[in-house]
Amino acid sequence: MEKIVVNGAGIEVQRLAPAGGGRRAPIIFLHEGLGSVAMWRDWPAQVCAATGRPGIVYSRRGYGQSDPIADVRGAGRLGPDYMHREAEDWLPKLLVALGIEAPVLLGHSDGGTIALLHASRHPVAACVVLAPHVIVEDCSVNAIEAARLAYRSNGLRERLQRYHADVDCAFWQWNDIWLSPVFRDFDIREDCRRIAAPLLAIQGDSDPYGTLRQIEEIEPRGPYEKRVLADCGHSPHRDQPAQTTQAVAAFLRDRP
Repeated sequence: MEKIVVNGAGIEVQRLAPAGGGRRAPIIFLHEGLGSVAMWRDWPAQVCAATGRPGIVYSRRGYGQSDPIADVRGAGRLGPDYMHREAEDWLPKLLVALGIEAPVLLGHSDGGTIALLHASRHPVAACVVLAPHVIVEDCSVNAIEAARLAYRSNGLRERLQRYHADVDCAFWQWNDIWLSPVFRDFDIREDCRRIAAPLLAIQGDSDPYGTLRQIEEIEPRGPYEKRVLADCGHSPHRDQPAQTTQAVAAFLRDRP
């Protein structure tokens, strides 16, 4: 594990190098709204082994062991464009620091949204998104309100604490903006229409954070594949790990 400085903040980075891996484009793993390097567990390593590609797993600022955001519920509160800023400012600078051009992006939930936004503006070899958010739905808001209740009184804070150096920073930066009235207008469908790279979207049919509209209303310019997994919730890589890994490996088999 290492830290790379981006915009003056230390960003936690883990590098993965599968045995026998060639010089194919590396996979950049982008975590969910409450995720981190540690919360991916060993799934990125499984994907890298299955695809024969190196990988980079990182925690965004305020998550995992990356530097926290000061006054995250006050002056440091995120705005409704926080995923745009991650896609257009933080991720490009991290890639420059790593010496990586045109990677494969693999993002889950918020990380999937960031991957879509980045791919709409920057060259990528391919893009894989798991349960991304392209619009805000009522079910999303209801699930995030339930998460706030669980964090305050049902043990979610304690469960997350093992994954984040500053668990309150990690939780509130995500929860506050998603439950703010200004965020209800979030919509990146127009951005997605600019994506020319090959794109795979995977979503569970029982995702409490979004309906299948989230992947049905992505209309990129380039090749697009959709996979709906039965009996699967918001985290295909945890709920259906073998199927998800197999789908990703098949999709990337003939990519650069």
